[in-house]
Amino acid sequence: MTTADSPSPPPPADPAPPSPSSTVSPSSSRVPADPHPPHLSPGYGSTVLRAPSHPPLRPALDPEAAELLDPVYGHRPVGELDHDLTRQHAGEPIGERIVVTGRILDSGGRPVPNTLVEVWQAAATGRYAHPLDRHPAPLDPNFTGFGRCLTDAEGRYRFVTIKPGAYPWRNHPNAWRPAHIHFSVFGTAFTQRLITQMYFPGDPLFAHDPILGSVPEARDRERLVSAFDLDVTEPEWALGYRWDVVLGATPFEEE
Repeated sequence: MTTADSPSPPPPADPAPPSPSSTVSPSSSRVPADPHPPHLSPGYGSTVLRAPSHPPLRPALDPEAAELLDPVYGHRPVGELDHDLTRQHAGEPIGERIVVTGRILDSGGRPVPNTLVEVWQAAATGRYAHPLDRHPAPLDPNFTGFGRCLTDAEGRYRFVTIKPGAYPWRNHPNAWRPAHIHFSVFGTAFTQRLITQMYFPGDPLFAHDPILGSVPEARDRERLVSAFDLDVTEPEWALGYRWDVVLGATPFEEE
């Protein structure tokens, strides 16, 4: 697993085969040596300021400092409603209710059980519940946009949430981010953390998004796009999307 930091605002079940949009079968295809975006992607303006311009320094790691990379919720046990972002407030949030599920797999396709998965996202209006988000869209008092769960014995996770909206981000003229959900997957220690984004199929903003476009290969960009799944969809209640995270094959966010 690779350690990475997220550029997003800081917070706060049935067995199924891996979805083809985000997994790689060892018998059918090879994963490129490095599917991840480069440190410097000029189209993605923030990387121009934060990409390293000198060789890295490798001082001895302070074990106590390393442990400061805690989950955003801290060390509290996972709560009964932490996975359901639609039931964390007095009322229901506004927007399209969705179910997002999948599996966390290692590079050999084996499930990763009992691992902490966290998500955060904008509301249906395209605004984060964060003081630094000044996008002139209404805030939803019944939606905070943070959730977490532990994977089961088969590596499965499941979230109930609201489909996020697109939002402007001032990277370039008339810049809008496609709808996405941020994922954080922890390993056996807090220093082992993968942070990535899940997108929704058919979004017209894909071709205009430098963050998604910073992933070099089209096949790797496709791994970040979930698949609509009628079997996950719950009749008259919520559309379902399936998305698997393959450690070592799913592109991660790089600072």
